[in-house]
Amino acid sequence: MARPKAELPPAAAIRALADGQGRLALRVTPGARSEGLEIADGRLLARVRAKPEDGKATAAVLDLLAAALAVAPSRLHLLRGATSREKLVQLDG
Repeated sequence: MARPKAELPPAAAIRALADGQGRLALRVTPGARSEGLEIADGRLLARVRAKPEDGKATAAVLDLLAAALAVAPSRLHLLRGATSREKLVQLDG
């Protein structure tokens, strides 16, 4: 049985949450039953199936965010939060 596609908000809505320098704060829920991005109370919430071990959840978040923004994962840079649920990502372009 195929997994359903991740729920992704429009790229423009995600970019609107970034500050003037292109930094985007988000909260991550690793080990979730389904993957997706959600905008709630003016912030981005990310759910990924990957477990929080050896950076797998962080990599999954960056891949999911890149898919939502239609950019390569290499265009996103983690600034803060490698081992935290609260992450700060630099958006290029």
